[in-house]
Amino acid sequence: MSAETDMIKLYSARILALAADMPRTARLDNPSATAKKRAPLCGSNVTVDIVVQDGIITDYGQDVKACALGQAAAAVIGGAVVGLTEDQVQSGRDALYQMLKSDGPVPAAPFDGLAVLEPARDYKNRHASIMLAFDATIDALQTAKTRA
Repeated sequence: MSAETDMIKLYSARILALAADMPRTARLDNPSATAKKRAPLCGSNVTVDIVVQDGIITDYGQDVKACALGQAAAAVIGGAVVGLTEDQVQSGRDALYQMLKSDGPVPAAPFDGLAVLEPARDYKNRHASIMLAFDATIDALQTAKTRA
């Protein structure tokens, strides 16, 4: 396969559709916590606001400035995190990391939509951008827990 064909495969219609229709893009007025993460290699960044009640995410907002792969990951994550605990989010994050770095399986539901990013395994320079939304969410959850 040529490099051009590989890039077309990487930026599939499904990835581009997710990036174009990202949920929860409004920042929250009174979050329990906010976290921002940046991928130094590409300059992508994600800011996440969360509201946590009794250890469960009850509201979520995100501002995503990333490549289509980072946006697609944020779209799946943003569509799935409300109603989850820190442990559930951490499990999803760990599964995505293993999928990208160690040819692990696709994350389980509710993060199974991240399967669309399997072709990115071979593009290590894109992994940091793909992980940003999860990493910011975990940081925000830890901050919220500290404040509670």
